Amino acid sequence: MRRPLVIACLPLSALALTACGTTTSTAGFSGEKHQVAQTLANLQSDATAAEPKKICANDIAAATVTRLGGSKRCEAAIKSQLSEVDSLEANVKSVTLAADGKTATAQVKSIREGTSATSAVSLVKEGGKWKISGAS
Repeated sequence: MRRPLVIACLPLSALALTACGTTTSTAGFSGEKHQVAQTLANLQSDATAAEPKKICANDIAAATVTRLGGSKRCEAAIKSQLSEVDSLEANVKSVTLAADGKTATAQVKSIREGTSATSAVSLVKEGGKWKISGAS
């Protein structure tokens, strides 16, 4: 049961989003790349507002929510993750769109307690909107 919790929390861990975080900039991106960056900014905003319900409904891909066991378990996992993180910052460095136009990868630099790391965040397009599907 621990694995689904980890899958759901990957977006938050990788992006270093917390209630004390700053906004994610979408400047420098246009078109579809801007939409991808905006999804990450929306996640930042929803995490800052401590809105696990919004995160699961609006920011995370349906397949990830399903792997968690549904909306309620997703919300519980995100709520737990938000409570464990203090202060972090995240910046979208680049966005790569797949040729099929249905997937994207964003390189996100996060700073947690003075330590910098870059993670790849995977996104999928669902119903015309980009959603976060995982991170590595």
